Amino acid sequence: MRIAQVPPLYEAVPPRFYGGTERVVSHLTDALVDLGHQVTLFASAEAQTKAQLVKVRDQAIRLDPVQLKSDLAAHMSMLWDVRRRADEFDIIHFHTDMIHFPFFEDVADKTLTTLHGRLDLKDLPGVYWRWQQFPLVSISDSQRKPLAFGNWAGTVHHGMQADLFRPSFGPGDYLAFLGRISPEKRPDRAIALAKRAGLPLKIAAKVDQADLRYFQDKIEPLLIGQKLVEFVGEIGDDEKSDFLGGARALLFPIDWPEPFGLVMIEAMACGTPVIAYGCGSVPEVIEDGLTGFIVASENEAIDAISRIPNLNRRSVRRRFDERFSSVAMARRYLDLYAGLVGARPERGVALAANA
Repeated sequence: MRIAQVPPLYEAVPPRFYGGTERVVSHLTDALVDLGHQVTLFASAEAQTKAQLVKVRDQAIRLDPVQLKSDLAAHMSMLWDVRRRADEFDIIHFHTDMIHFPFFEDVADKTLTTLHGRLDLKDLPGVYWRWQQFPLVSISDSQRKPLAFGNWAGTVHHGMQADLFRPSFGPGDYLAFLGRISPEKRPDRAIALAKRAGLPLKIAAKVDQADLRYFQDKIEPLLIGQKLVEFVGEIGDDEKSDFLGGARALLFPIDWPEPFGLVMIEAMACGTPVIAYGCGSVPEVIEDGLTGFIVASENEAIDAISRIPNLNRRSVRRRFDERFSSVAMARRYLDLYAGLVGARPERGVALAANA
């Protein structure tokens, strides 16, 4: 099957540090190539991929040192490149929210759009109501609730390249927090839990400019003079195996409708259980009592920390391989691609056979 992958341009593919959507697209693209498909990736020039790369920008936007730049213009230029080559593909898979809708109205039946963010925002219902011809994919069933009327083709949970992570089956000697410093991720909860449990906590997290004030006002004061808590800063993929594998558990104390939560399956890939508050996608990702514990309060989280030794880290990694590898994700997407191609008049039978 001839497949185009169209990610956003904010981070490299895969990202050097933090970046969920671009990381998922990278792993999906390579898995599709490994499964024998012809894949074209539209991305910035530093992308590392097994697919044919179409370079649509010299650098990812966040890595570009130029201060004055237009992310809208960058994405419109990329979409123009994709649009003029649309006839070359059986499926064009977008990861760019809704920005491509006006450009591809006449070929909506050969597109698939995965929505990676939260959907409970003002103005979104109007867009997805107006452009209902575009098939959509949610990354969790929970994510789609605010747009229940959407043209949902299916739900595909994220996956990661299995051999990217080295699992560790030892008990671990600290708690870990990984991701982004922001109010909805609740690093303050993680710090409170570590203090109450009397266990070291390592925080490896990105601080966006938008969250800098929150970090300075709310989180930094909790770190001053605190021997149990170490702020590591932002880390890349090459450091995650050691960071997560050495942890007793990953703390995921979120306070928002998380669409997926990639860090949960990164921890599972390292054999590390997850203690997560039961918001958003968490009940779809974590199997309570097997790959971690789902909690609703600080007291429940403290109890869960005490029960971590009861979990088998090899079983945690096994469930990652079964449910969240990049190949498992790619196969689920291929089922959706084949369904869309097969539903097209005239072209459907031939293209489905080729797939």
